[in-house]
Order: sequence, then C-alpha cells, then structure tokens
Amino acid sequence: MEFKSCYKYAKISPRKARYVMDLVRGKSVNDALRILRVTHKRASYMIDKAIRAAIAAANENLDVDVDSLYVAQALVDCGPSRKWQRPRPRGVSARILKRTSHITVVLSEKAKGVSAKDK
Repeated sequence: MEFKSCYKYAKISPRKARYVMDLVRGKSVNDALRILRVTHKRASYMIDKAIRAAIAAANENLDVDVDSLYVAQALVDCGPSRKWQRPRPRGVSARILKRTSHITVVLSEKAKGVSAKDK
C-alpha cells in the first residue's frame, strides 16, 4: 500500500527544499527521519513533518508494519509566489519574489524478500 502526505504552501524556495529532499528519497522511514534530525537546513523540519503525517496515515491501517515503509516518491513543486516591491534609487522599484513550495511524500511497503535497492 501507499501512503501519501502533502505539505502545501511551505514558505521556502523549491530549490532549497530539493537539496534536502534528495537526501531522503529511497531511504527507509527510520533512516530518513534520522538524516533529517541532523541536517541543519530549514527545509528538514518541513519534510520531517510531511513524513510523520504519512506515517500517521499508515498507523491507522492496522495491518501495516511501520518499520517496513520506505520513501517511494518525494517531490517538491513550486507553489504561488508573493510579489513585493523594494524602492530603489531614482524612483525605481525592484520586484522581490517570496517563493513557496508544495512538498509531497509517498511511503510504500517493501516487498518481502526484496530490498529497497532492488526497486
């Protein structure tokens, strides 16, 4: 089974969040949470929150072993950008973009007898 979680409108640039997402893609859930705990990036908290939400969805299904889950898909998409103006010299203004992200995590069970590397 697959368990999906989305963190929408995260106040971080997608480019910055993708660096952290690449660290946990394909890892087991326990390894992914351990990696995020020691990563000193702001996106690690947001990705951790999305993974824990997917784990909570898996816990509601009683026949799923949480220790056998791994991060099957991990996506960071662009969200809407807030546009600001900053005054510059000679009456000109410069546009500032405050970017947001949509973080999606899909957890899946490992097949019995097959490791995550084989998938």
